[in-house]
Amino acid sequence: MDISPLISRVARGKHGSEHLTQAEAKLVFAQLLLPDADALQLGAFLIAQRMKGETSAELAGFVEAARSRITGFGAYAAPPTAVDLPCYAGKRRAPHAYLAAALKARDAGIPVFIHGVEHIEGRITAWQLLQQVGVKRVTNLADAHVALKGEGMVYADLADLCPDLFRIYNLRPRLGVRSFANSVARLLNPISCSGQLNGFFHTPYADYMAGANILLQQPRSLIFMGAEGEPELYADRQKVVVRQLGEKVTRLTFPESGCDYYPREPMDMQLLSEQSVAMVNGEISERGRAVVQRMGEAFAWAAQGKMPTEWKVEE
Repeated sequence: MDISPLISRVARGKHGSEHLTQAEAKLVFAQLLLPDADALQLGAFLIAQRMKGETSAELAGFVEAARSRITGFGAYAAPPTAVDLPCYAGKRRAPHAYLAAALKARDAGIPVFIHGVEHIEGRITAWQLLQQVGVKRVTNLADAHVALKGEGMVYADLADLCPDLFRIYNLRPRLGVRSFANSVARLLNPISCSGQLNGFFHTPYADYMAGANILLQQPRSLIFMGAEGEPELYADRQKVVVRQLGEKVTRLTFPESGCDYYPREPMDMQLLSEQSVAMVNGEISERGRAVVQRMGEAFAWAAQGKMPTEWKVEE
């Protein structure tokens, strides 16, 4: 099928560009995900969308297209209380408190499915820590389903789950900018967990991603500005927390913890790795403890839909 008319609509410039419908977005991205897709069309579409900005409907269509490229998608149901944890940013300024919280959630009986990318230049990824603490890595959804039920936590890499999306995700160095493939990966929810915790870095994405999850019929998700773009709430100065529950979207607030603010400067990578492992093993700062507790509340909500006592709906 010739998708150039759809690309043309998106690429007409600041005042002439048009948004695609969910069905159109699914159609065009399904074509561009093919290994033999026209490289010029792919690059043009990614940059045009970057300039225009994605709508919730477009994101939902892109996610549907990517899911169609995952072997076994829809064939395996995660346990009812399982939580999807997409990790696509990595850390460089502070230890991985969200992973310490995820491990605690697993130990409390909440299954956690983690997906991301193995390597990000200048950062320590979720997998680089998880492999040090014995978390199993799988390459397909059949094995993920078994591991999630048996061990309570499993990691899968985007390169294995959806190599076609990973190929586009990995174009950032050549494009010079991040594309919507990053948001698509975060919304992928490969094993259809009922709950999702999703961090982002840029504020406008909160509403777009929540809207996309509604269209994708995600039962519940917590979408928030995360520390360094990972799914980690801040102890203080949390800017945006959006709760999506079925078709209803609300903004949440919670009390400040009174801890030191999140560090601004990058750490030595070896020291960061050591401190992250130490945090998982219980050696934790006051701020880290506050974050782990808050993330524990988030995991409990994502698993069961029960609102933490101190969390309030923003008026």
